[in-house]
Amino acid sequence: MVDFACKEFRIDEVIKCALALTRADMKIMDHFIRKPEEWHTTDSIAKETSLDLSTVQRSVKKLHEKGVLTKSQNNLDKGGYTYIYMLKDKNEIKKIIMEIVYKWAKKVENELENW
Repeated sequence: MVDFACKEFRIDEVIKCALALTRADMKIMDHFIRKPEEWHTTDSIAKETSLDLSTVQRSVKKLHEKGVLTKSQNNLDKGGYTYIYMLKDKNEIKKIIMEIVYKWAKKVENELENW
């Protein structure tokens, strides 16, 4: 828990807020955290999380755009390809979240100076 002023926050709440994630996004993020060194397809994520494939596809795209997931192309034997995803190193994710937190703190500081 992170204690801020008069409220305590669980770290998953901080991550969810900092990255502007939905509940579905967090469910998928938790899936990756449980298996951090495995590559996943959106189909396998949908099956394992019991989420709709289109929801998984949107969430995975968002997590990739936010820099949390690595994306790779997997070429299929009979032609075509599929994308696979893996969680980035936790230190990289921490850096992304801390940059957001620092920006927020700077904004609070600026607001207090103009108060």
